[in-house]
Amino acid sequence: MFEYIKGTLQYKGTDFCVIDVGGIGFKIYTSYMTAANIGQSGQTVTLYTYMNVKEDEISLFGFASKEELSVFTMLISVSGVGPKVGVAVLASMAPSEFSLAVATGDFKAISKSKGVGPKLAQRIVLELKDKISKDIKSAGMEKEEDFEPIPAGYISNDAVSALMVLGYSSKEAARLTAKVYKDGMTLEETVRQALRQGF
Repeated sequence: MFEYIKGTLQYKGTDFCVIDVGGIGFKIYTSYMTAANIGQSGQTVTLYTYMNVKEDEISLFGFASKEELSVFTMLISVSGVGPKVGVAVLASMAPSEFSLAVATGDFKAISKSKGVGPKLAQRIVLELKDKISKDIKSAGMEKEEDFEPIPAGYISNDAVSALMVLGYSSKEAARLTAKVYKDGMTLEETVRQALRQGF
């Protein structure tokens, strides 16, 4: 119903804020990351929102970026993940960190979030890995001739996708992967070495 809410920040807690819009105060639940960085009381702020409708309650969840909202909506599409768990995951890791964890199958990183055990973290990875990989591959892809040749194999291809999650262009991700990848390397090793080369 609401794409975003823009108004004056009245006050905030660790997991919510109140925004005044035309004299109406909207209580919006949010991640710790957004609450910490949204601004100070009296400032004009914008939050991208999701409305959660239950039989006895309507709640608003808001995020400082579309990327954070996108990850949140993906999370709550997973069986057993409600809005509070979605917010808890985003309180413990940035959207890019979450996407990388899913792309590399690192369910242990996700299970560190409050309310997320190993089984639920594994389900999150299982249900979202294909979707995140497709989103990565369809976003910001240069023309085919712009790609650096990379070693054949799913590890190197997944490494390119993981680097794109972290903000590298497809061309730069392919270049770094081609530079560091050797037969027998795991996905985590490949990404770690590529990141060292990229900084």
